[in-house]
Amino acid sequence: MKKIRWILLTVVSAILVSCGTSSTVPITGRKQRLLVSDEQVLSLSNQQYQEYMQSAKASTNTTNTTMVKRVGQKLAAAVETYLTNNGLGSELSHYQWEFNLVQDQQVNAFCMPGGKIVVYEGLLPVTQDEASLAIVLGHEIAHAVAKHSAERLSNAYRQQTGLNVIGVLAQGAGVSSDLTQLGQTVLGLGAQAWSSGFSRSQESEADHMGLIFAAMAGYDPEVAVAFWQRMSSATGGGSSSIFSDHPTDAKRIQQIQGWMSEAKGYYQPAAGSSTTAKKSTTSSKTIKISSKK
Repeated sequence: MKKIRWILLTVVSAILVSCGTSSTVPITGRKQRLLVSDEQVLSLSNQQYQEYMQSAKASTNTTNTTMVKRVGQKLAAAVETYLTNNGLGSELSHYQWEFNLVQDQQVNAFCMPGGKIVVYEGLLPVTQDEASLAIVLGHEIAHAVAKHSAERLSNAYRQQTGLNVIGVLAQGAGVSSDLTQLGQTVLGLGAQAWSSGFSRSQESEADHMGLIFAAMAGYDPEVAVAFWQRMSSATGGGSSSIFSDHPTDAKRIQQIQGWMSEAKGYYQPAAGSSTTAKKSTTSSKTIKISSKK
């Protein structure tokens, strides 16, 4: 019986390795193998996003709300242009960008698969201006473009060693009840859970890509250093709550400085405009640091 079980587990492992699709993460060139499709991930996440937005309170500050949407759309346009110019135009159908500002004083933001991004009002006293906000939104967009949630779910599949996994994979692009259950278990039942629990390597990759996305959209990437210094002060010099399982602020700043020359190669400021002058209208206040991961 033990021998049969060992053979079965070996077969399952071989199937898990051979199944899925191989892809390359834009900008960084990292190879990844995904065992779930974009359609599966989007189907699992969209309902949770809608439920979250129904319970969240939209910001009543029209100036800041407009700023979040404006910066987000500029980034999304730059990313779509980049993908199209690099033979990845087919990926655009997977994104339906939304940028929302909600009433919550936590220093936080999150992105769900498909480009659904939420910014908390408590983040704006730290970003202070559009360019710094672009650094955050670029990071969040990068999580979606790099398909980090799909990668996380795929890794969970690899950790399963039962026939139920084979059954789920056999469903193809359809979302089976087994997949839904696994997705809820791995990613949690809340919208933010889709963007929490990323590994440090994924967080660093999102920093790298996000810095370049901000530069592509016409925002000075150099503001990232000052932003993370402010974030470090706001969080007491340790790991900030805005991202889960991320490097320390000091490590993050060091990495960003290392990518700066690359990012500057993409930076072309809009003629006659300043990417750093426009600030949020949020007054200075005590910043509440989220404990959520």
